[in-house]
Amino acid sequence: MAERISDAEHAVMEVLWDESPLSAQDVGDRIPERDWSANTVKTLLGRLLAKNIIAHQEEGRRYLYRPLVERGDYVTGESRKLMDRLFGGKLTPLVAHLAERDELTDSDIAEIEALLKGLKA
Repeated sequence: MAERISDAEHAVMEVLWDESPLSAQDVGDRIPERDWSANTVKTLLGRLLAKNIIAHQEEGRRYLYRPLVERGDYVTGESRKLMDRLFGGKLTPLVAHLAERDELTDSDIAEIEALLKGLKA
């Protein structure tokens, strides 16, 4: 996925990743904390269509939208961009940064250790 998506577009994508296909009305109904108008939701869907991140199909007088990009692929791409931009493409400095600021709990450390042990096996 070459094009970045905004925070608002990401909120729409989270809805579509959870359940699809959905109409614009259904998408808006599933993001009540944003209190967006129908036009705002349609604008966001239009932007995502233009970026080829979602597709739509006609059903009667409405369109149903579905993601073309899997959530896992999006997360992988965004994670890679973050590591490349801030940590020279390396994971170790990112983990060190979090550890140095006491942002890793004992549980986080245990999960990382288990993950590393599994990767070594």
